[in-house]
Amino acid sequence: MPMNLVHRKLCSSALWAKAVAAEMPGNVAGFDLGDSVLEIGPGFGATTRALVGLVPRLTAVEIDEASADLLKREFDGRVRIVQGDGAAMPFEDGEFSAVVCFTMLHHVPTTSLQDSIFAEAFRVLRPGGVLRAIDSLANVPFRLLHLGDTMNALDPVSLWPRLTDAGFTDIKVDHIPKRSVKFSARKPI
Repeated sequence: MPMNLVHRKLCSSALWAKAVAAEMPGNVAGFDLGDSVLEIGPGFGATTRALVGLVPRLTAVEIDEASADLLKREFDGRVRIVQGDGAAMPFEDGEFSAVVCFTMLHHVPTTSLQDSIFAEAFRVLRPGGVLRAIDSLANVPFRLLHLGDTMNALDPVSLWPRLTDAGFTDIKVDHIPKRSVKFSARKPI
């Protein structure tokens, strides 16, 4: 999804990558991600860099062709990078033990497309598989960073019914108002 120049610079910076790397172990702690993890929307790859050493096998699906090409060159042989849409993924049903997405759902232009991503995550998960996601919530600095960008921030209150509609159970939603939301859900066995 389109990003303004300031936003692109921030998300591709070493400072952002360092912050993501420091937070990632805590973001996945306590979750059994299993042996085959799918990351939706890695963008410039900061989250992928932080995840690759924490999981046995990592696949990433990125909608932007240029970003996917850059990721393929960087992660050649270590991560399977697929250029594709998280709302219509080119993967088999039940292919992954876990699906993760970090700070990307607000770039999805509509709630309907976000729901399609949830439905696709459910489809590609194995029974018992986990969805783990984290995103930023709307506030003034966040809105300023997204001037000229796509910004469709999640509503933490609506996540439980939206994930239930996608088929998930064992849903947990934690949020810090006007800051961030972290949530997880499981595909029933």
